[in-house]
Amino acid sequence: MAKHKIYTMSFASVYPHYVNKAERKGRTKAEVDEIITWLTGYSQAELEAILEKQTDFETFFAEAPQMNPSRDLIKGVVCGVRVEDIEEPTMREIRYLDKLIDELAKGKKMEKILRK
Repeated sequence: MAKHKIYTMSFASVYPHYVNKAERKGRTKAEVDEIITWLTGYSQAELEAILEKQTDFETFFAEAPQMNPSRDLIKGVVCGVRVEDIEEPTMREIRYLDKLIDELAKGKKMEKILRK
């Protein structure tokens, strides 16, 4: 099975789009980073190192220190696909992150986004 093109893209190449999407809706880079660290278990310093190293998406998720067990509570549609129905693990993690950023941009409170 061929890998999705996004797997080999650097996380750093997409990260500014997450931040721009949030900032256009009055949210902050700090909130984007909080979502990413909540989802993956990376520290802020580790996240910054990943961005600098141009780590690809597949490695970004494969080497995440602690994927948040509450991410299974993330439901809904991203790019026309239900995230909870995505079977391929890396793509599901990518879409979980997309969904969380969408929720941020739509004005949801952080405690709801972080499933608290």
